[in-house]
Amino acid sequence: MRATAPAPPPPRAPGAPRRRRIGIALVAAALALPLATAAHQARSAPYGDRLTTHAPAARPDPALRIRGGAVEAYDGAGGRRHWTHARAGSRPLAVRPAPGHAFTLWSDGLVTDTARTTGRAVHWHRAVPGLSRWLAAGGPARAAGVLQALDPGARMLAVITPQRIAAYRTRDGDLRWVLPAEPGCAFDARRTARTGGALLVAQPCGAGASWTAELVAVDDLGRIVPDRTPLRNAPPGDNARARKVVAGDR
Repeated sequence: MRATAPAPPPPRAPGAPRRRRIGIALVAAALALPLATAAHQARSAPYGDRLTTHAPAARPDPALRIRGGAVEAYDGAGGRRHWTHARAGSRPLAVRPAPGHAFTLWSDGLVTDTARTTGRAVHWHRAVPGLSRWLAAGGPARAAGVLQALDPGARMLAVITPQRIAAYRTRDGDLRWVLPAEPGCAFDARRTARTGGALLVAQPCGAGASWTAELVAVDDLGRIVPDRTPLRNAPPGDNARARKVVAGDR
């Protein structure tokens, strides 16, 4: 008997392999999407920030307060919350309001600037050397007065610690100048006063020191002394010119 050759397979429809490859790719993408989403949700926010928006702000600058372990922006008239800012592993110790800014000092020695109107972003974070240990040794009361605006528009923010006064440009958090305490002396952030455009900060130096050595005057350009060299604190590209301030008779 003569063997019969097997019948050839039916011809494939034009484009079938391409459609099969596209289908496989779509299935793989659908399976990978939940994994990618879970990975995105598991990614921790920088510095442990947790920002929560509760309601749109009714005015450009809501009131600020510390409540529990978070900074809270609220309607000063009705008390309705607009946003909260918390950080994992840290708690707020002091908050300094300014137009468009919510400056916060945290227990881990970090200073942050949150968008005061919306609370949707933290503009910058700055770690101050030695601040967390000093705060932990004295309790939350030590945070009083640490954050100080250096000009009426709060374009510069001072962070006062016993060892130094550091000034940051509030627009971007850039460190502009540092004033160390005199040997044997320490700045006291709880003892400050304002006169004219100057911030007066107590600098106790112990027995025998003159009162002039125990008091320093600073502004956005640094320590106020005769014939000082002016700083250019404006951001690059800003045409604003730094002014030169000379201390008058006291």
